[in-house]
Amino acid sequence: MNVTIDLPQRPNLTDRVARVATEVFAPTVLTGAMPIVIGIQSAAPARLGLAWGLMAALFCSVFPRGVVWLGVRRGQLTDRHVGLREQRRAPMVWGLLSVLGGLAVLIGFGAPRPLTALVVATFAIGLTLTAVNLVWKISVHAAVAAGSAAVLVSVFGPPLLLFAVPVVALIGWSRIRLRDHTPAQVLAGTGAGLVISMPIFLVLA
Repeated sequence: MNVTIDLPQRPNLTDRVARVATEVFAPTVLTGAMPIVIGIQSAAPARLGLAWGLMAALFCSVFPRGVVWLGVRRGQLTDRHVGLREQRRAPMVWGLLSVLGGLAVLIGFGAPRPLTALVVATFAIGLTLTAVNLVWKISVHAAVAAGSAAVLVSVFGPPLLLFAVPVVALIGWSRIRLRDHTPAQVLAGTGAGLVISMPIFLVLA
């Protein structure tokens, strides 16, 4: 009797590139890196800006990521990117509460205005995505990437578009390639990130 064993197929190069892009530019990575960049840029000396940035990153990235990690560990969430829309509400709400707490700390202790503006924009994007997620799985990756790019271009100038646009496109493509989102969900996330973050940051910073 012949026995056929189906071996798991190794992902091809394109899928590996998509996976790397999804992981390297994950929302919690960007929401952790952005406060540090803006903090250093907006405060002197640089070590003071770094301290402010790390504090903001704690509330915007570390705490929310910890909630997801705990949910995965307990079996309440399927994966660290929370691929199922129905599982996203609780982590997103806890993330919003964390960002709101961080915003209160930053305002209370007199953080630099650009950093506070960034956190306000982060909260606004998160609130919008949480509301949309109740009925539709919008791309958080795309929204955070586009919002981050808009803030960076506002701070460092239009030449940064040469870097920001390809990266945002790469992230959106990776979500579609991995079949985690449809093109419409990625485009909606990208639009939401741009429309929400840039006006808020420009007005408050």
